[in-house]
Amino acid sequence: MANDPRDEIVEHLPSMRAFARSLTRNAATADDLVQDTVVKAWSNIDKFEPGTNMRAWLFTILRNTYYSLHRKRSREVADVDGVMAGRLSEKPAHDGRLVMKDFTAAFALLPDEQREALLLVGASGFSYEEAAEMCKCAVGTIKSRANRGRKRLAELMSLDENEPLEITDQATMAVVNSGSAA
Repeated sequence: MANDPRDEIVEHLPSMRAFARSLTRNAATADDLVQDTVVKAWSNIDKFEPGTNMRAWLFTILRNTYYSLHRKRSREVADVDGVMAGRLSEKPAHDGRLVMKDFTAAFALLPDEQREALLLVGASGFSYEEAAEMCKCAVGTIKSRANRGRKRLAELMSLDENEPLEITDQATMAVVNSGSAA
């Protein structure tokens, strides 16, 4: 009897949550996004082709769900009294010489497409080809977005090309390292 592909979904929850957190910049919203993704994947498991990349399939669902919510929220009324905004702030931890607060702020200034490319190719470890398929664009487009994003991050953080980064966080290193996921 073949394995049920639903069993594999649980293996990808940590990386899905990390990706969702990077997109939303809010832990509670990220958790909701992952939950929505799991519900959609579970109820549409018959559309998953066994033998293909479950992780890429889940990340595509998550990405599409995020952009759908993003479009929906752009039409919503602003948070006039600031209650929601007050719940969104979170102080990041420091890591080595690189202050994570500065990285987070610089990363947030990148256009969505560049941030997404860096998250998929750098932090999440997808190949350029897999990322291009998930984003429904050419491989060269993903490579260009990732490269421009890395260069812009270096500019925003005032980093010299030859300056070593002392970071222990693997995902952050993957995002800023120009040699990742070649």
